[in-house]
Amino acid sequence: MAARRGEFETIAALFRPLTRGSRAALNLVDDVAVLSPKPGRDLIVTADQLVVGIHTLGDEPPATVAQKALRRNLSDLAAKGAKPLGYFLTIARPKSIADRWLEGFAKGLAADGEFYRLPLLGGDTTATTGPFSVSITAIGETPTGKMIPRSGAKQGDDIWVTGTIGDAAIGLDAIRKGNADAYLKRRYRVPDPRVEFGPMLRGIAHAAIDVSDGLLADLGHLCAASAVSAAIDANAVPRSASARKHGDLARALTGGDDYEILFAAPKAASAKVIRAAARAKIAVTCIGTIAKGKSGAVRVAGAEFTLKRAGFTHF
Repeated sequence: MAARRGEFETIAALFRPLTRGSRAALNLVDDVAVLSPKPGRDLIVTADQLVVGIHTLGDEPPATVAQKALRRNLSDLAAKGAKPLGYFLTIARPKSIADRWLEGFAKGLAADGEFYRLPLLGGDTTATTGPFSVSITAIGETPTGKMIPRSGAKQGDDIWVTGTIGDAAIGLDAIRKGNADAYLKRRYRVPDPRVEFGPMLRGIAHAAIDVSDGLLADLGHLCAASAVSAAIDANAVPRSASARKHGDLARALTGGDDYEILFAAPKAASAKVIRAAARAKIAVTCIGTIAKGKSGAVRVAGAEFTLKRAGFTHF
């Protein structure tokens, strides 16, 4: 049996190529990266962690584990209207993770680095007695002062969402039951962050958030930050044919892991929203209205069920 690569051999063989020649990464031979923001630009920074067996089932291909970890961060940037610039990677590797698995993980990052033109800028590696975990810090940019906050929603704004809702959570349920189709499997394992559409919302959306904890939970977060409430039509929430077949509306509204953009925009901007979505080749749906009322409250019409919870919590 071949000896397992050491830390620095692993960095050189698997992760240095992911820098894509970025000068900021310093060839991964230093403890830092050097970033030089362009004049008139803000750097937007987000961090997210993925633990195998907690945020995944534990038997996914390593490439999809890597892509899910990275794309969750890109979804956060997209919801802020930010263009991705690069990312930092920290992994905790148990002895059970072989070089071959880690090679597959690096290939997943390489594929996304090519697709999104995104370099690795640095990070850290360590051993662990627990499950494999990966933390990514992603950096994007917007024109100065143009980031789309959670806190800007205004009374009378329309509430919009991209794509379809519930695919990931219902896909997870279907995978566990052994009856998931290819579409639902992919929607759970490898999200599609709206990196092209997000920057188009600058100057249009008053507030935005990505749907990670569940549509109702994340809409509640947006409303709380904006000191407003919301009213939505549950039957207007877009669901795919696969999600309708394998799960119910309650699961779609609360399941999470969709990584779509949920945003509030003035009614007068609806034509701009639709044109931007057409340019980005994605679907958008208006599902409700921002209103006065208890801060963070979300009223749901058209739902003939009682929700046990609004969405996922991390503790």
